Amino acid sequence: MGALNQTRVTEFVFLGLTDNWVLEILFFIPFTITYVLTLLGNAIIVATIVFSPRLHTPMYFFLSNLSFIDICHSSVTVPKMLEGLLLERKTISFDNCIAQLFFLHLFACAEIFLLTIMAYDRYVAICIPLHYPTVMNMKVCVQLVVALWVGGTIHSLVQTFLTIRLPYCGPNVIDSYFCDVPPVIKLACTDTYLTGILIVSNSGTISLTCFLALVTSYTVILFSLRKQSAEGRRKALSTCSSHFMVVALFFGPCIFIYTRPDTSFSIDKVVSVFYTVVTPLLNPLIYTLRNEEVKNAMKHLRQRRICS
Repeated sequence: MGALNQTRVTEFVFLGLTDNWVLEILFFIPFTITYVLTLLGNAIIVATIVFSPRLHTPMYFFLSNLSFIDICHSSVTVPKMLEGLLLERKTISFDNCIAQLFFLHLFACAEIFLLTIMAYDRYVAICIPLHYPTVMNMKVCVQLVVALWVGGTIHSLVQTFLTIRLPYCGPNVIDSYFCDVPPVIKLACTDTYLTGILIVSNSGTISLTCFLALVTSYTVILFSLRKQSAEGRRKALSTCSSHFMVVALFFGPCIFIYTRPDTSFSIDKVVSVFYTVVTPLLNPLIYTLRNEEVKNAMKHLRQRRICS
């Protein structure tokens, strides 16, 4: 409690994306459009899956959860970023900063676990299809989703605890547009080397372990496709390629940001924008444009609405 009692900083100041006010105004329009499209695109996917009985399968159950997480993930950082683009002085209270940090890691970790579960789902469906109805029944799917939220919460609590236990008694300028663990702990009035190691170990272990599990799953799937028919291979490759594109887009920035020591690069903000703003929009685009079942379900719902 001693460290907590030394906390004197009541707010943090963001430097934002750039110190050029004209550029920030120009960024506001495309980022606002991207955010709105992210909300609409992911909400449409959730609604399509919920109201289309033919999509009530484990794969689409997980996909609807992914879209929900993407809505939440982008909403943690983007609204504050858009507000900052219009303000000369970009501030956030200490409590709100910690809350943003907590929910950022909660939804990011939940998405990491969910992408891993989705890879396992595809492995079971393609490699041991006869056991799929038993292994991936709805009860198991719900338990896996509950487990990923529990795991994400534990991870986020660890990251938050390691951050708030440090004393913040002086510098309050964050060289970013949102609160995250690495830039925030740099402002602590104490040596953060050990804390940094613990944070990297926690986030890095989760990111790398899940990424390796994903790569292993897709490698096994690719080898098993040799025994499939031409149509089976085509359908499996179409589904898995969509999944792997999302994995690459999400895990690349995560591994870049959270598995390295406390160092900063000029490209960090670009990677962060891609990770927090662009990727949540790309997920619905990738899954809808490359998935005939989802597109057909959307057409069916649209026609049913017109007829009614």
